[in-house]
Amino acid sequence: MANNENLIPFNRRSVDEAREFGRRGGKASGEARRKKADFRRTLNLLLTTEINSEEWTPLLNALGLESTLETALNMAMIKEGLAGNVKAYEAVARYSGQSAQTDADQEEQKLRMDAARARYGQPDEEEEPDDGFLEALKGQDDWEEPDEEETANI
Repeated sequence: MANNENLIPFNRRSVDEAREFGRRGGKASGEARRKKADFRRTLNLLLTTEINSEEWTPLLNALGLESTLETALNMAMIKEGLAGNVKAYEAVARYSGQSAQTDADQEEQKLRMDAARARYGQPDEEEEPDDGFLEALKGQDDWEEPDEEETANI
């Protein structure tokens, strides 16, 4: 009969038993990862498939978009949102980066990481001074190359 009394912790098992269970777990994990990767690959192939829908193709082509399952699905979510479906609107907002939720999530994640570092006695990550590189990539600012002295220390 299976119950907690039948469970043997790994620290009470032999090295060979623990190794065998670890090997089985590794194989099962690899199989699960392969299945998930195959699923994602298949889904991406299907989403980029061209469609010829009397309802969606003329509309998507008029907007200058390709008539694929992906664009049709996105357009259908937008159409549902326009019809008053709040969940569809929230999904469109979330995946288009229009939701403030992502900023709140990032701030919460930072607070959790700081608390975990404090709990385990790890120092906070020191923020490096902003050199303007990201703004330069966006075309907002001129990025200055570091001095030779600064690069010599790298």
